[in-house]
Amino acid sequence: MQRKSAFSRRIPDLVTEELVAALLKGNSAFEFKHLFDIVHERLRARNAASGGEEMLRLRAYEKLQNLVSRGMVKKSGRKYRGLASLAKASTAADTPLAIK
Repeated sequence: MQRKSAFSRRIPDLVTEELVAALLKGNSAFEFKHLFDIVHERLRARNAASGGEEMLRLRAYEKLQNLVSRGMVKKSGRKYRGLASLAKASTAADTPLAIK
């Protein structure tokens, strides 16, 4: 029997949760800089913005591109807009910390 020696991160993904909450806010499109400012502010309020701002920016961009490739977010030029499939797949919209 093999044992896994790698650490498994099983806590909720707060960056994706805040990205989804921000994209579902209203029906507007966001540039990444503005979207990141919202996400960073919300994570700081939750005391979850660790690892430095630049590292967090890279993680947020990677997760946003992941949502684009899965067809949950539409990218038009430099603007991102959440689609209906994002709302269906989201559990962040049901949390009390979601942006309304």
